[in-house]
Amino acid sequence: MKLPGQDAIARQADEHLVTYRVKLPRKVVEHPFRQVAKRLSIALLVLVVTALIVYADRDGYNDNAGGGVDLLDAFYYATVTLSTTGYGDIAPASDAARLTNILLITPLRVLFLIILVGTTLEALTERTREEWRLTRWRSTLRDHTVVIGFGTKGRSAIRTVCATGLKKEQVVVVDPSSKVVDAATAEGYAGIVGDATRSEVLKQAEVHKARQIIIATQRDDTAVLVTLTARQLNRGAKIVAAVREEENAPLLKQSGADGVITSASAAGRLLGLSVLSPSAGMVLEDLIQQGSGLDIVERPVVKAEVGKTPREVADLVVSVIRGHRVLGYDDPSVGRLELTDRLITIVRKTQVTQVAPDIRPMPPMPRNT
Repeated sequence: MKLPGQDAIARQADEHLVTYRVKLPRKVVEHPFRQVAKRLSIALLVLVVTALIVYADRDGYNDNAGGGVDLLDAFYYATVTLSTTGYGDIAPASDAARLTNILLITPLRVLFLIILVGTTLEALTERTREEWRLTRWRSTLRDHTVVIGFGTKGRSAIRTVCATGLKKEQVVVVDPSSKVVDAATAEGYAGIVGDATRSEVLKQAEVHKARQIIIATQRDDTAVLVTLTARQLNRGAKIVAAVREEENAPLLKQSGADGVITSASAAGRLLGLSVLSPSAGMVLEDLIQQGSGLDIVERPVVKAEVGKTPREVADLVVSVIRGHRVLGYDDPSVGRLELTDRLITIVRKTQVTQVAPDIRPMPPMPRNT
């Protein structure tokens, strides 16, 4: 089966130029342009104050070109003095003018240089600090979750996962839109701006070290290529993808996806259930919305539950996972629970967040200082 637009994406994958940009979450205190404008305004204010001081004491200055020192000469002298150029054509001649240079103009000259040089040094320091943060982030990033596409599906998926205890520092968002990635970093996630069908872009997200990959692209053909690329880079990660058309779900599974969700069909079934039974629709929507009300969770069997039937467990057991089989709670083949079993249960959300057993914490991402 040939998907729409597959040829166009395949041609893009053959291009040699790969563009991407890594963005780490940070707290922006003030816009950079606003900072530069503020410093420029202070520098101009220092220049004006210096010129007015010189003009106020213009009788104490000597102009080699002849004539008195007017306002233009005062600004000229202030400019060459603050920039440490000092042509010497206008110089303080009286004692009062020289004292003013010592007590006022020299400190203003130092302040002027601090403003100009400080802006340059801060830009270089910020760039070095950002490179250091990026290097440290890469060295500590492992067993994380990569989200391909941060639209409605991707955003809802990662919020659901984070509701179970996954830290935001363990999430990397990949999206071709810079504005979308900016929105992701504003929520505390790291972001990669780039085309996820390119292996180089996925490598920047450390996909080869990821534990889980969520693919929530806008197009089904893109999801297929991303799944193929991600599976090639990481054979052991759990990959879950969303598709619009149900007929493309088998192709996603053949490409390496462990689970495929048909978004349009799922929404349609929920709509139909809500029409038949609004209360049942509300309960189902509550179950799939993690973090409040009733939650459906997967957990291992504890020692105290070994040898019991699913009905004897304190939690409401929906299914039992034994090996690679998912058995219903009333399946006769379940019999007694074993220590290697896993349970899918319905629990009421408490104030204490429960972390899924298969999610291991990682070192925190470095933040701006």
